[in-house]
Amino acid sequence: MSEQMAASMRPSRGRWYVLLMISAMYLITYLDRVNISTAAPLIRQEFGFDSITMGFIFSAFVWAYAAFQVPGGWLSDKLGARGVLASIVAYWSIMTAVTAGAFNAASFIVVRFLFGVGEAGAFPGATRAMQLWYPQPERGFVQGITHSASRLGAAIAPPLVVLIMSQFGWRAVFLICGAVGFLWSLWWGLSYRNLPEEHRLVNRAELERIRGLDATGAIKPPPMEKQANVPWGTLLRSPNMWAIMAAYFTYVYCLWIFLSWLPSYLVDFRHFTLLKVGLFASLPLWAGVVGDTVGGLATDYLLKRTGSAKIGRRVVAITGLLGCAVFIVPAALTEDAYIAVYCLTASMFFLECTIGPSWAVPMDTGGKYSGTVSGMMNMAGNIGGALSPIVFGFLVQVGNWQAPFIVAAVLLVVGAAVWAFWLDPDKHILQA
Repeated sequence: MSEQMAASMRPSRGRWYVLLMISAMYLITYLDRVNISTAAPLIRQEFGFDSITMGFIFSAFVWAYAAFQVPGGWLSDKLGARGVLASIVAYWSIMTAVTAGAFNAASFIVVRFLFGVGEAGAFPGATRAMQLWYPQPERGFVQGITHSASRLGAAIAPPLVVLIMSQFGWRAVFLICGAVGFLWSLWWGLSYRNLPEEHRLVNRAELERIRGLDATGAIKPPPMEKQANVPWGTLLRSPNMWAIMAAYFTYVYCLWIFLSWLPSYLVDFRHFTLLKVGLFASLPLWAGVVGDTVGGLATDYLLKRTGSAKIGRRVVAITGLLGCAVFIVPAALTEDAYIAVYCLTASMFFLECTIGPSWAVPMDTGGKYSGTVSGMMNMAGNIGGALSPIVFGFLVQVGNWQAPFIVAAVLLVVGAAVWAFWLDPDKHILQA
């Protein structure tokens, strides 16, 4: 009997089951969004697309993704992440499958745009879920782990897509990926609850760990209102909101070099075979998996040691952005293709170290508006992500493969300066 009582006092692990589900979704988001990058050489060959056209196809997703970030975050704040995420994942999975039927540049652009509309709500919705399911000292870690899963999806995409294309052609890639996402939406809808208080896998001890106790020893209530009326004017006037958006713009601009043009860069400029691309294009993305986890653990460790989100978030983000800049420049300038890949791998590791602090900040500063704040941050970031493939394609079209990386390095330094002198992770987003 005493053993049973002791077991009942131990915290359950319901929040880690939820983390598994969210991580699986993050993996699927990146598998679905970068599969076209590996398929691009065959698509270009079949349809005769030039670099600028391919740049517009890559960026069509990102423009939609940026534009619908705020509506996606707002919906999760207002309606809860359970129904919102189940619906949008099912929708974008259909759009992924429909990509197999594209027949010219215009159809590719339209389908990729509609696909981006669906994926836009994924990360803001998940951030709202995590804000409700995890205490502040765990938020950098869970953001790091989930984004590690997303980069894992990007890392497995090149070899997986090459394998599927070699057996069934490039169209099968999109049909298979779409089916996987649809299955996830069913799993989430059946298994997730908007509050840990509502989930059968969460006991009182775990709920105490998530919520904490008030002065009377009672578990604190969830930090939310069922329907959050967002103070849009206050948010838009907040200097901290604009700082968060500016910093993330620089990160995502650089990220999309890896997500869109890396396979084509290795084929057309470094003269790798498609088989080698399946291996070497995934190396930077594997490094990103590690970087996401390291950055998330590091930012939470510093937060616990110092008690300051300003120190815990800033130090890791600035180190990551500057470390990426240090390695991306020699990657562009070296004549040795393999050294270039290794430098890009190191740069991606440092770049992804910034994810934990970047996505913890909307939870730290946004409170019950964390879905909306993260949506605004991701919107601004993906405006940079939308511009990145177009700028890269334009510079390549005029014959310069080095310039896109130098541009990215300059932006990374700007992003580090924003973190150092403007963005304040200790200040609530509604404070003046």
